[in-house]
Amino acid sequence: MVIKIGKFPKMTYIIKMIDSIDKKILKILQRDITIPLTELSKRVGISKTPCWNRIKKMEEEKIILSKIAIVNNKKVNLPLIAFLSISIPNHTEEWLSNFTKIINKYDQIIETHRVAGSSDYILKILSPSMEEYDKFQQILITESGCINMQTSFSQKEIKKSYNISLDYVN
Repeated sequence: MVIKIGKFPKMTYIIKMIDSIDKKILKILQRDITIPLTELSKRVGISKTPCWNRIKKMEEEKIILSKIAIVNNKKVNLPLIAFLSISIPNHTEEWLSNFTKIINKYDQIIETHRVAGSSDYILKILSPSMEEYDKFQQILITESGCINMQTSFSQKEIKKSYNISLDYVN
């Protein structure tokens, strides 16, 4: 069952009714996507075919977005985590389109958020060193035209989770 909950400019938000079995499936898959279907179906209390059908349906409805391997950034020589705050003078669609192209071409930018507060955007960037980060930031300044930037560096990662809370569904 799908319920339309609101309409905003250029976006409509829709919530699919997720039942307790879907929640169980999602909780397990968030922790281990490689679990065999036989084991998963046993743990959620349904047979393999309905379990598979539920997973496929959640993929079609974009509840499950991807099946990925999570790489340890330190093991691939990207130990430095930088949070780059950017403030921009003009908020045009043209600027945003160009900015989106710029950030999408660099794999070291792993997250970008438009935010409310003292800056407009925050980028999470991985780098092998402070020197390499500085070089990369200069590239971003040149390409984006942004000069109002501030960087914070992570000293220690306290929590990193890819498991989305399902407590607020239904």
